[in-house]
Amino acid sequence: MSTGFVMGTSESGVPTPLLASDRNGEYVARSNIRRLLPDAPMTQEQSGISSALIEDLFLRHVHLKRCNTIGALSESMGLAYPIVERVFRDVRNQRLLEVSGMVGDDYVFALTGAGRTMAAERCRMCQYAGPAPVSLRAYNQAILDQRPQVTVNRAALRLAFGDLVVTDRILDQLGPALVAQNSMFLYGPAGTGKTSLAERLLRVYGDQLVMPYAVEVDNQIIILFDPAVHERVQVDMEDADPRWVVCHRPCVIVGGELVPSMLELRRDDSSGTYAPPVQMKANGGMLVIDDFGRQLISPRDLLNRWIVPLDRRVDYLSLNYGVRFQIPFECMIVFATNLEPSELADEAFLRRIPNKILVDAIAPDVFDEIFRRVLAGFKMTGEEGVSEHLRKLCMERGGDLRPCYPRDMCRIIRAVKTYEQEPLGVSRGDLERAVELFFGTMEAGHSN
Repeated sequence: MSTGFVMGTSESGVPTPLLASDRNGEYVARSNIRRLLPDAPMTQEQSGISSALIEDLFLRHVHLKRCNTIGALSESMGLAYPIVERVFRDVRNQRLLEVSGMVGDDYVFALTGAGRTMAAERCRMCQYAGPAPVSLRAYNQAILDQRPQVTVNRAALRLAFGDLVVTDRILDQLGPALVAQNSMFLYGPAGTGKTSLAERLLRVYGDQLVMPYAVEVDNQIIILFDPAVHERVQVDMEDADPRWVVCHRPCVIVGGELVPSMLELRRDDSSGTYAPPVQMKANGGMLVIDDFGRQLISPRDLLNRWIVPLDRRVDYLSLNYGVRFQIPFECMIVFATNLEPSELADEAFLRRIPNKILVDAIAPDVFDEIFRRVLAGFKMTGEEGVSEHLRKLCMERGGDLRPCYPRDMCRIIRAVKTYEQEPLGVSRGDLERAVELFFGTMEAGHSN
């Protein structure tokens, strides 16, 4: 039996150490990140996007966000005042705007009837009114310039996984894969903690990522920044291009909900914008495919879709009318599965994922340490000999020892004690009741 690690201690309040800086809205020093932020462009040509796209964005900001000064538009669009002022003069010359006054040296204006008609027409085509996008070329170069550089050893990994009980065997297999940034399989029986391990791999990154809010391709807008995935970091943006945002390297986790459409650009007909595929959202970080083999998309179809990107580190996407373009594929893919890798892919694909790490059942001493930590986290006390008794029960009913068992049994016992209004504690009888509820009438060795 190999040894594994504890799952679920974060629920119990055990602190979670990070190799990266503490993620509590810290203010990152200018010297650490400013060099990665592009300088703010001062002309339309320097912005990398067309004047027509900027004009469309200008009209939408005025129409949808009620921006009525050049300064307000400059801030809302993320473009320098001179760029917006030039568009203002062009739009005014087309009699789409009328000036109603001044605020200091700035104009106060509103759309004319023709301007409202034009803006409404542009909004029917696309309703995006966020920061101006950056060019595809600028995005691609930024991702390539920020390839992760990971330097770790066993001690550093042990710190990163400090809230888990992880053995040296696991650490020494993970370490080289993380340094090389090669994709990996984490495989083994259910309940051994593959997902918990995968979720914590991101902690090896000790830096931040600069990325745009949106990317322009053929005058179409791909909204890239997603607050649910990209954790923003406060940073000194003076003189920097405000179309870019600094965030922690992303970790995108998908499971059974993964369908083929999530691997491609998806156009939202109501807004006229594109949503990026999961691998584009994860660029510069990690993409975890949890419960691989349980998705609606077949493993073969998924692996065939990524066989070229994994090999060449580039991906090809298409707009809905056929325009095809290339982006970097710079995310580390982690497949977490209960199935043997050989059951999921052929030799040609498995060769492209050189790290296949078995996360198996655990040894008795590791099981006891997990149980001790879980009891402490749940603020529960156990009578003498409960750890040995739980081991015996799990071996009899489950066939082996898995890291999930202490956590799952303690959750059941806590619920029972709350229901029966009894003090929290763990006795042999409590464990027998919890094990009966957990395993039911399942045969030994089939407790997935």
